Amino acid sequence: MTMVQPPRRFGSTEHLASEAVAAYVDGELRMAPYLRAAQHLSECPECAAEVEAQQQARRALRAAAENAPEMSSSLRGALCSIPTHLFDIPGADRTPGTANAHDVDAARSEAWFAARRWAIRRRR
Repeated sequence: MTMVQPPRRFGSTEHLASEAVAAYVDGELRMAPYLRAAQHLSECPECAAEVEAQQQARRALRAAAENAPEMSSSLRGALCSIPTHLFDIPGADRTPGTANAHDVDAARSEAWFAARRWAIRRRR
């Protein structure tokens, strides 16, 4: 006589991480992690529901992008007139952990605030 086992209960640390769910839905997992995730999803209704929710969100975003209204020419012109040269610092080394990276971030912040002040004064 075959005994039916109750569904397996997973601990909170045994569920798929949100990043793994997103990667699974987006098809970004390599074969071995994909197969492990698929096995887990076959046994875990909570994670399967998370994957379904992620798939619905992805479909909704794609549908919204297809039905997005055209950008007005005035908005496009306003965006193109933003002074981006203030954000590009030639020769800047932005490698994390270097002494220059902090200086570059500070310079970009100052440039952003200067550009913002310029835009506010220009409107007045």
